[in-house]
Amino acid sequence: MLKKLKIGIVGCGAIGSSLAKEIVEELGDSAILAALYDIKPEKPRALSKQLVNSAKLCVDNLDALIKKSDLVIEASAARAAWEIARKSLSSGRKVMVMSVGGMVGHLDQLFTLAEKFNAQAYFPSGAISGIDALKAANVAGVQRVVLTTRKHPDAFKGVEYVVKKFKLTGLKKDKVLFSGTASQAVKYFPQNVNVAAVLGLAGIGMRKTKVRIIASPSVRKNIHEILIESKAAKIFTRTENILHPRNPKTSYLAVLSAIAALKQILQPVKIGT
Repeated sequence: MLKKLKIGIVGCGAIGSSLAKEIVEELGDSAILAALYDIKPEKPRALSKQLVNSAKLCVDNLDALIKKSDLVIEASAARAAWEIARKSLSSGRKVMVMSVGGMVGHLDQLFTLAEKFNAQAYFPSGAISGIDALKAANVAGVQRVVLTTRKHPDAFKGVEYVVKKFKLTGLKKDKVLFSGTASQAVKYFPQNVNVAAVLGLAGIGMRKTKVRIIASPSVRKNIHEILIESKAAKIFTRTENILHPRNPKTSYLAVLSAIAALKQILQPVKIGT
C-alpha cells in the first residue's frame, strides 16, 4: 500500500480553502491534509474547524508547516511565494506555486535548490489554455507570444499601478491599462496576471513574451487570449473564465488547474506534456 502524501497549504483564502476542501473530501485515498498556515491565524482556524471540526491542522509558522508536509502548496501572495518555495525546497519538500509571478527573477535559484535537495516544484497552468502546446512548439522554436487579458474594471481595484494612472469609475468603453513585457506585467499586476508569468516561463521568457491588459466594462468574465507563432504551428487560444465565487480577482479555472496538477502528482499515469 502506497504511503499517503502529506500536504500543507500556506494561505487560506479562496484558493487555499478550495484546495484544502478537495484534499479532505476527494483525495483521501492518496493524500492527507497535514497542516494549514496563514499570516492571519483566524483563517486557518476557521477552515480547520469547517473541514475536520477541529483546529488541529493549524500551525504557527511556515517552518512548522514544512516539517509536517511532503508537499507544500503556496496559495498566499507573490511577495511571499519565493520565500515559501525556497524554504520548502531547501528542506527537500515538493512545492506547488500558485503565485507564479513571485518566481520571476528566482528561476535559476529554484532549479539549483530543487536539484541540490532532490525536490520538485510545480507551476499549474492556471486560468489559461495552451501551455502544453506552447511547450511542444518551443522545442522547434517559438518566434512570438502575445497575451491579451480583459477583465471588468472592478478586478483592478486596489492595484497601485492602476490607481495612480487611471480612473476606472464609470468607465464606458475598453481601456488599455498596460502594454509591455510579461516581466513588467507581473511587477505591476502581481495579483491579476499570474498567467503572464506561467506563459513566460513555459515559453520564450518573460522579456520576450508580450502582454496587453484591458479594463472592459462590458465583460463579466476574466478573458485571456494567447497568440503563439512558431516553426511548428500558429496557435490561438481564448479562455473566458468564470470568476471564483469567493474572490472576483481569481478565476475559478485557476483553482481547478491546481487540483488537476495535484491529481497528476498523485497518479502514476501522466497525461499531457
